[in-house]
Amino acid sequence: MAHRAIHHKGRGALTNPASRFAATAGEDFDDGWDTIDQIDDDEGRPATYLHRDPTRRVISRNESPDVPFSASINPYKGCAHGCIYCFARPTHEYLDHSSGLDFETQIYYKPEAAALFEAELRHSRYRCEPITLGANTDPYQPDDRQLGITRSILEVANRFNQPISIITKGAHVTRDLDLIGELAERNLASVFVSLTSLDNDLKRHLEPRAASPAQRLRTIAALADAGVPTGALVAPVIPMITDAEMESLVTAAAKVGATRAGYVLLRLPYAIKHLFREWLAQHYPDRAGHVMSLINQMRGGSDYEATWGTRMTGTGTYADLIAKRFTLACRRAGINGKRFTLDTHAFRAPPATGDQIGFDF
Repeated sequence: MAHRAIHHKGRGALTNPASRFAATAGEDFDDGWDTIDQIDDDEGRPATYLHRDPTRRVISRNESPDVPFSASINPYKGCAHGCIYCFARPTHEYLDHSSGLDFETQIYYKPEAAALFEAELRHSRYRCEPITLGANTDPYQPDDRQLGITRSILEVANRFNQPISIITKGAHVTRDLDLIGELAERNLASVFVSLTSLDNDLKRHLEPRAASPAQRLRTIAALADAGVPTGALVAPVIPMITDAEMESLVTAAAKVGATRAGYVLLRLPYAIKHLFREWLAQHYPDRAGHVMSLINQMRGGSDYEATWGTRMTGTGTYADLIAKRFTLACRRAGINGKRFTLDTHAFRAPPATGDQIGFDF
């Protein structure tokens, strides 16, 4: 299907293609009156809409052998950061939305997340394990500043001694540094801050509403200074776009206090492959063909290959070179020693409201 690509300030996707589950789909076309190119790019700039999510459970589980956690919580569906590469974009299609602009403008939030989380932690079958915030969409995306759902989840975790790991590119994670710091003192919290580029212009196109590179480095510094085990996630690594910065990103993160780092090669499942190609054509037309050629070389000749074990790193000569460069960069920066291992033995369910309190005489 064809859609007219329009770059809206503050948005990553240039189109809003129909969900792969949609019964019907449309396309932009010129009706013969030569009006299609007269649309004002800023007229009708997409606004953000918030929807209550009616979920009845908040802890999600996965059995993927190449994901280092099995339990996670996503306070939001969709993400206003608008990162064009976000691998979670296709999940919005299950809500009858597009992976394109809908993903970054139709945001679902979970106002009862804290209460649901507490109920699940109190369940007799619950067995404590670290829970990751931000596995799918960012828990510190822009609207969380007002909604504060992520903080309410951390408050529950703090009361239960529930270990939490956080992945974010949102600088306002430092708003919750009091709670995260308390958890970290008891070895119950760690944070990975996502770093993609140190280039502000590239960041504005690639991740339009995410924190700036300087803000993210200050965030790592603030977390590390507070005693929180802090790492950097260099993701995604995009050939001919961000891969040249890999060593600089690792070095910069280590200098401000990160003690671990990881990387993920660009992933283009489902509609993202089309959205990313549109983005390349708009912002980097001179190298679009070369970028996709390298991606294809690392993905078995396709835009994406979802095989467990290699989907995060790719295969082939260029992928091997990236892996070796990253390992060497970490070694030179003196990071990636001891893994973050959170305490699962301190978990205790505090008395619930109305519980009888026992006394020993």
